[in-house]
Amino acid sequence: MSSEIPGGLKFMKSHEWARLESDGTVTVGISDHAQGLLGDLVYVELPAVGDELEAGNACAVVESVKAASDVYAPLSGTVTAVNDALSDTPETINEDAWGEGWLFVIEPSDPSQLDAMLSPEDYTASLDD
Repeated sequence: MSSEIPGGLKFMKSHEWARLESDGTVTVGISDHAQGLLGDLVYVELPAVGDELEAGNACAVVESVKAASDVYAPLSGTVTAVNDALSDTPETINEDAWGEGWLFVIEPSDPSQLDAMLSPEDYTASLDD
């Protein structure tokens, strides 16, 4: 399985990724590494559109046959979209963690919080710790 990370992503040590979109919103998901550790996902609990998230706080849950894992908000802001398709097909995250397996979109209240996140290189290095 390829763990090649697409460009333009920022990371948290807890395996969330964030991608700044052209409209200023940020799409959030979990890394390919994280879905690999979790195994086959069977359930996803997402925040609701309109929820106010605070950076670093748990805001979603991904559950596999092995374990349930919290997903943390990479930055503060308001949820503007959620990937509703995941409620029927959570395995999409296993198949395409960087693309169709996105979790939610946030309108950041402080976009500079992205600057404090890990680069793909730093994230990859943190996996070896």
